[in-house]
Amino acid sequence: MAKRVSVDRWMFTVTTILVFIGLVMIFSASAVMAKERFGSAYEFLLKQLVWAVAGLVTMVVAMKVDYKRLQHPALVFSLLGFTTLLLISVFFLDRAHGTHRWFHVGPVSLQPSELAKPALILFLAWFLENKTKVMDDWRNTLIPAVAPTVVFLGLIVFQPDLGTAIACAGITACVLFVAGIRLRYFGYALAASLLPLYFLIFHVSYRKDRILAFLNPYADPKGFGFHIIQSLIAVSTGGVTGLGLMEGKQKLFYLPEPHTDFIFAVTAEELGLVGALAVIILFAIFLWRGTRAALRTQDNFGRFLAVGITCMIVLQAFINISVVLGLMPTKGIPLPLVSYGGSSLFVTLMCVGVLLNITKQAE
Repeated sequence: MAKRVSVDRWMFTVTTILVFIGLVMIFSASAVMAKERFGSAYEFLLKQLVWAVAGLVTMVVAMKVDYKRLQHPALVFSLLGFTTLLLISVFFLDRAHGTHRWFHVGPVSLQPSELAKPALILFLAWFLENKTKVMDDWRNTLIPAVAPTVVFLGLIVFQPDLGTAIACAGITACVLFVAGIRLRYFGYALAASLLPLYFLIFHVSYRKDRILAFLNPYADPKGFGFHIIQSLIAVSTGGVTGLGLMEGKQKLFYLPEPHTDFIFAVTAEELGLVGALAVIILFAIFLWRGTRAALRTQDNFGRFLAVGITCMIVLQAFINISVVLGLMPTKGIPLPLVSYGGSSLFVTLMCVGVLLNITKQAE
């Protein structure tokens, strides 16, 4: 039986600090817009605060519950089935912002695709636990392992939400890699995805425009290049120490969704290189502690859970920051624990709670 140790205080502290930074920057990024739209500068802050409190409470509870209880097949398949049902049901609801991504229950909005990530992680950890020596068995191991991912990817892509679909694929790849899959299978998967990606990107006008904007945003500075140019302006004007909290200019109806997808740009503008690097370092510490937990965990189930959760958070952070810095085409991926978004924050904190429980039982 694994030796019990105290919870990973580094990870707990980093998570709490990122949530706090998120609340501060959400208020700074959204106050003017919230006042304009809703008559209250605190609209987005108060909503996120409620989700943050609920998420932190859930994280503490999950931290105290033995993660091995999650191994029960009934729980694994119930979560898969429930997530699939939500991903299908959302298509029967009215569109929001031109997409089928959210359930709206009164003032609460839920995004089912956020639940797809932990559902896939739990399934892969459970299914692959005793199959590390038969990873070459494509019929009995590989196909059953990736089948839920393929189903989720298809449903999420048609919402449409290609960014989240790519994140789910990346999480699956990380878990499969740690489980021992041969690299050639990644080559096969990449080859098989090239044609669908070609049609999803170059035959959908707004995605094609994002690629063109990534390659040369100044070709159309007031059109498809506007967002990335405004983001780069925000980052560059921050300097070393920033313009000061609440003093940023690009959030004033220049940056698109400054409190969600581009909150890192607001952070860089107002807190400067120091603040931006601080956020990056916090995610780097999270990666270190998550990797450490995976390496020290004695059972494969816990190891795969740790890898999946760590990858889920760090991969999304990498994509979000890369987009803000113009290193990747624009995608609708929030900055985990920092960006505005209740369901994303709640699910992420719940997963961190599971990861913290794994650290308690790792030798």
